[in-house]
Amino acid sequence: MRTPRTIAVVAHQRKTLGGGLDELRRRVTGQGVDELLWFEVPKSRKAPKQVRKAVEAGVDLLIIWGGDGMVQRSLDVLASTKGGSKIPVAIMPAGTGNLFATNLGIPEDLEKAVEIAFHGDRHRFDLGLLGGEHFAVMAGVGFDGAMIKDADGALKDRLGKLSYVWTGIRHVNGEAPHAKIKVDGTDWFDDEASCVLIGNVGTITGGIKAFDDAAPDDGWLDVGVATAQGALQWARALGTMAVGRSDDSPFVRMTRARRVDVKLESKLEYELDGGARAKTRKFTAEVVPGAVTVCVPASSPEKPDASTD
Repeated sequence: MRTPRTIAVVAHQRKTLGGGLDELRRRVTGQGVDELLWFEVPKSRKAPKQVRKAVEAGVDLLIIWGGDGMVQRSLDVLASTKGGSKIPVAIMPAGTGNLFATNLGIPEDLEKAVEIAFHGDRHRFDLGLLGGEHFAVMAGVGFDGAMIKDADGALKDRLGKLSYVWTGIRHVNGEAPHAKIKVDGTDWFDDEASCVLIGNVGTITGGIKAFDDAAPDDGWLDVGVATAQGALQWARALGTMAVGRSDDSPFVRMTRARRVDVKLESKLEYELDGGARAKTRKFTAEVVPGAVTVCVPASSPEKPDASTD
């Protein structure tokens, strides 16, 4: 595989991994690149503008430094921009949550992540689409959305992953609103739901294997509804997920779909890849097959050979 000659780095200034951005620059330039475009942003919502610049420059490789929020906003631009889906993306998992990277086998090790960027396979992956935005990991509403909203910001900066635990404890006794869900146009769920998750990958926050059969390149979204209420039922549901399949729990229903329509009796916050969004009463999520090209470990038995067709 030819070494990429024009590289763009879009980095979250406040995220760290290994020796930091100075080490990243040293390792990237050590690959013999011709041109390096370097963009640093103070927050993930500033990333899209810089990613667009990289696309316009026709880069051979786009390196994203940060967590799932940076990755989500960057992949959203690539999937929405002409020619963007063909630009290989290398993820440097420097964030609080690195779920997409983890699910793809990209380690939280800077040297190894750079090696994957330049010498790994390139593979096409699906994304979900909700409210005009693409997501790589999952979308959630109810318990999950409220937990993410409260964990965002200063609390997340101070506590990191523990912020999700803290806010999760606060929300387990919240009300479960009535939800009506259609999968691919067919009525599937009509009852109280404390949480609705739509996943593109299997492992979610806290290392929980929520969707046992999910794969980000299978052309499907996995759908899960939790009916657990109160600490005891949530403990039983999470315990089942930890030692067996999620759908073995009496408080969990699961299926898969290419389109999911959700209607709620009241407005609730939803989240995309760990980032809080506005309140909504209804939404539709759809799968976008082969939406982006991502660098993954070479010759991994879980990942097929690179394909950008």
